Amino acid sequence: MANSGIYTTALMDHNAHPDYKYEMDDATHTHEGINPSCGDELTLSLRVEDGVIEEAAFTGHGCAVSQASADMMADVITGETVEEALRLSQLFIDMIKGKELTEQDKIDLDEAAQLQDISHMPARVKCAELAWRTLDGMLRESADAAPTTTE
Repeated sequence: MANSGIYTTALMDHNAHPDYKYEMDDATHTHEGINPSCGDELTLSLRVEDGVIEEAAFTGHGCAVSQASADMMADVITGETVEEALRLSQLFIDMIKGKELTEQDKIDLDEAAQLQDISHMPARVKCAELAWRTLDGMLRESADAAPTTTE
């Protein structure tokens, strides 16, 4: 089976020239993600202020799919609220598991929607969703750890 359909221009560009792959100095959140099936590893860093993701970055190593997906994800979530980032993360994970998205969902995911064909390649699904699952876990843990007020 040829994998050439997944290696789009956007994927190759995000892999070769990632805008968001760097060490962030002033992160408010960091979380590690590992894909043991192929050895992809990343550390995701966010700077969240007043519920908005002001900056997203990652470091790590892995295949072209995992690295490009992480860069696309960082681009999509920068400037979004934590709640919107969680929604987008779920959209991406649903898409990569084979769920059909609406045209608006694809617009919301921007270039990351181009990874949809990976859903037909089970061995590559975990590569594509690594950053998104790391984001989801980080934000959910952070929400669970947030102090609650009672009246």
